Amino acid sequence: MRFLSRRLVMPNDLNYANALFGGRAMEWIDEEAAIFAICQLETNCLVTKHIGEITFESPALQGDIVEFGLETKSVGRTSITVTCLVRNKATKKTICLADDIVFVTLDPDSRTPTPHGKTIEILKAQTEAEIRSLNLNAE
Repeated sequence: MRFLSRRLVMPNDLNYANALFGGRAMEWIDEEAAIFAICQLETNCLVTKHIGEITFESPALQGDIVEFGLETKSVGRTSITVTCLVRNKATKKTICLADDIVFVTLDPDSRTPTPHGKTIEILKAQTEAEIRSLNLNAE
């Protein structure tokens, strides 16, 4: 799983218990997962079709930095399914896990599902090439 993005928990992100509001976490997950899917499929014409189970495990508090780990779970003809793990940057404690986030590519004109031409093997090779080009080590 690659941790690609971070956010600072601000006062306007908190619920009545002064912890990260679950709805805000879900908004961030959808946005981060969409960006990941867009980069994987190299198209920004996609929509969220489904978000499976979201499990909240520990709170994030004001001032915490949370990071988003994403990985491709499966690839269909018109879809990609990803998993997103949100954790505390400092403690590495899991805040929440969103599994089975499905995005579907659309034809920009008709807005109907369209094949994206990618496979899990192509995406793995693409990711490895990207990591090599950035001189990063996979986590």
